[in-house]
Amino acid sequence: MTKLQANQLEETQQEIKTGAEQLDLYLPLIKGKRVAILANQTSIIGKTHLVDSLQTLGVNIVKVFGPEHGFRGNASAGAKVSDDIDEQTGIPIISLYGRKNKPSKEDLADVDVLIYDLQDVGVRFYTNINALARLMEACQENKKPLIILDRPNPNGYLIDGPVLDMKYKSGIGMFPLPMAHGLTVGEFAMMANGEGWLTNQVKADIQVIPVANYAHDMPYVLPVAPSPNLNTPQSVLLYPSLCMFEGTYINLGRGTYFPFTVLGSPAYKGIYEFSFTPTGIKGMAETPLFMDQVCYGIDLREYDTEKLRESGQINFEWIRELYQASPEKEKFFDSKLSNQMNNIEIQIGRGDFRQQIIDDVPIEVIRAGWEPELSAYKKMRMKYLLYP
Repeated sequence: MTKLQANQLEETQQEIKTGAEQLDLYLPLIKGKRVAILANQTSIIGKTHLVDSLQTLGVNIVKVFGPEHGFRGNASAGAKVSDDIDEQTGIPIISLYGRKNKPSKEDLADVDVLIYDLQDVGVRFYTNINALARLMEACQENKKPLIILDRPNPNGYLIDGPVLDMKYKSGIGMFPLPMAHGLTVGEFAMMANGEGWLTNQVKADIQVIPVANYAHDMPYVLPVAPSPNLNTPQSVLLYPSLCMFEGTYINLGRGTYFPFTVLGSPAYKGIYEFSFTPTGIKGMAETPLFMDQVCYGIDLREYDTEKLRESGQINFEWIRELYQASPEKEKFFDSKLSNQMNNIEIQIGRGDFRQQIIDDVPIEVIRAGWEPELSAYKKMRMKYLLYP
């Protein structure tokens, strides 16, 4: 990034105001009410946590709900999270990533209004939108209003990849979205309501507090890491292109302090010069693929992510390159080899991708196969946009 680009980015960041920062728009809606908040470490106003800020202002927060990675954001990916008491505030924390995934009737009995404030990164397989949809369902079932404090999508410029074939619906793909959906969480909530995606096609009573001075194609550097393994601006921008490797026998930096910026396996020794060694890291990846083994592959830590922005596309060339270079092609997509792997069909959301990569089908031909559904999604998306 040039100095001019860095200055322009800083100016843009200063102009943007998240929903949470616009207290005047939502404080009147929660004043004197019993409030519950679904939040994590990204739920901030300036440098202060939303919950701490609202408590200081006298808001009666009766409980907090915690998503994947927990309320303060220190649990590993996929790790079950228990109910707790927040040490800093004394407020009860109800985990929605453990024995249950949405608030119960009992949880909401002493609540008048709910707030959702989680930073998303704009891809189908990031689970915060699933948590939002379930919260919307719980609010509808229990006749509670939901206020969504919107935040920018750091990959907002990107609408790409196959739309999920619902045959491959899973915990990392619950809705017919492309891999990169180009929505903020507020826009997603409006889409889920409008398209009848919630269970039994119910519609929740939602109010979105929009981001001020924001457009989808604006670069936006997240002020807080959205999860333990998306810990740099580089990883957030590479995530739409690298998360598909969770369906391959490749380590994508889990077990290092630079996840989602490198790719490799022991099989590439002598093929690639770059190497790294995954280890168990508490709170990030306790048992990563190829733990304590030297992995050889591709280093994208210095990759110019402006190339992704200019193309407006997810990069599928990396998965094609690593498959072609692999001396163990029969293992590349074999999800039985490790519990750290997903099925590639679940990850991509489509049934023909595996064979297309095996057959070395050109990426532009692969893209042509999903283009009709992607174009239809782009058209439908226009109905729900809050920002240019």
